Amino acid sequence: MNKGELIDAIADAAEISKATAGKALNAITESVREALREGNSVNLVGFGVFAIRHRAARKGRNPQTGKPLKIPAAKVPTFKAGKSLKEAVN
Repeated sequence: MNKGELIDAIADAAEISKATAGKALNAITESVREALREGNSVNLVGFGVFAIRHRAARKGRNPQTGKPLKIPAAKVPTFKAGKSLKEAVN
C-alpha cells in the first residue's frame, strides 16, 4: 500500500474527503517526525512504538575496493510493533 492508497483507505473508513484524509495523514507523520527529532518516542498503544536508537561507530569495508573504512555513529529511527499488531499479522 502506498501513500495514495492509505489516504483512500482513511477517507473511506472515517467517511471524510480524500483532501481531509491527506491533511490528517501529513499531520500525523509530521508530528511523529518532530517528536523523534526532539528525542522523544511515540507510543501508540496496541499499534507500536516509534523511537530513536543510537548506533555505535563501527568498521566496515568498501565492497568495490575492499578497503576498510570507518562508519560514523548515528541516530536511527526504529519501530517496534505492539501486541495487537503482531497478533493481527500472525
